Amino acid sequence: MGTGASMGIEESWQVVVEQRLAIAELLAGLSDPDWEQPSLCAGWRVRDVAAHVTLIPIAPSPGSLLVDFAKARGDYGRFNTVASRRRAARTPTQLVEDLRTTAESRSVPWPANPANVMWDILVHAQDIAIPLGIDFPTPPDAGAAAATRIWELRWPFSFGVKRRLGSLRLTATDADWTIGTGPEVAGPICAILLLLTGRTEAATPLLTGDGVRSLATS
Repeated sequence: MGTGASMGIEESWQVVVEQRLAIAELLAGLSDPDWEQPSLCAGWRVRDVAAHVTLIPIAPSPGSLLVDFAKARGDYGRFNTVASRRRAARTPTQLVEDLRTTAESRSVPWPANPANVMWDILVHAQDIAIPLGIDFPTPPDAGAAAATRIWELRWPFSFGVKRRLGSLRLTATDADWTIGTGPEVAGPICAILLLLTGRTEAATPLLTGDGVRSLATS
């Protein structure tokens, strides 16, 4: 299916709703120490990722946006960190409730894009679950559509996938998705999403194929 994989807007939003509610359920069962564990996002705790996924349905105020952009000196990646840590000051109970009560929201604040909301929450679910040893299945069709979207991304969300992985054939083993030519890298779509978004260390143990040995340098 490769770059032809897609999903309609209504179906995509339904996936987002389901993921928000499932993440809220996961978070509600965590201990206090779990919330402080490192996530797959470098420098972010589980708490920070949980807070980050609430920033789409509950946009920061214009004032805090300006302050956070100033602190980040205009760098979008740093802004994400600053804004997420600001939101992470809320209690675990509040963050869980934020996700539950806004699960059906279709608010998409600048500079986010509706087409990016689904892949963002699918990946961040794994950022939380994997370090905690929790199995959190990725819906295969949604994962395939998300992988296609990530492959095609440009600013401000580009992960440089064509530069890093363009010489490999990537194949999902649980979804109809493959792209590229060259040595194969195969695995579940959740691992493909992790690989595409630069979470190579977490993805590699889930992957097989002749191309895996080259991932350390990708």
